[in-house]
Amino acid sequence: MDLSNLKPAEGSVRNNSKRLGRGQGSGKGGTAARGHKGAKSRSGYSRKIGFEGGQMPLQRRVPKFGFTNINRKEFAGVNLDTLQELVDAGKLTDTVDLDVLIANRIVGKNDLVKILGRGELKAKLTVSVHKFTANAKAAIEAAGGSAEAL
Repeated sequence: MDLSNLKPAEGSVRNNSKRLGRGQGSGKGGTAARGHKGAKSRSGYSRKIGFEGGQMPLQRRVPKFGFTNINRKEFAGVNLDTLQELVDAGKLTDTVDLDVLIANRIVGKNDLVKILGRGELKAKLTVSVHKFTANAKAAIEAAGGSAEAL
């Protein structure tokens, strides 16, 4: 292969043989295949996101209410019964931290993790994550383990 026989990949180049707006004889003169009048016939036209032809867009028709806190922190919840299932399956031994939870695909690598109190925990575990509910912390310590917040 050399420069003399390079070709674009099959189907990557669409060759439209008719040039637009070059006189009536070309078959694409006059309106240059844009139709008559309207915004889409004008040069420089680009459709705005959500534009509905002048009709009030859905985004503005629907009432707005409430408040969204831009500083909210979302936590991925992990219940005690989930931890107990992992222990029963032999995937957990004595320590539970972010790396172990990520490796077992319980949480994502960028998640903040909170241990929740559903279910019961029989195994003695050392759990270190971002947050705990009061019930979960009490249950972990009642089973002989410890709960450390990061």
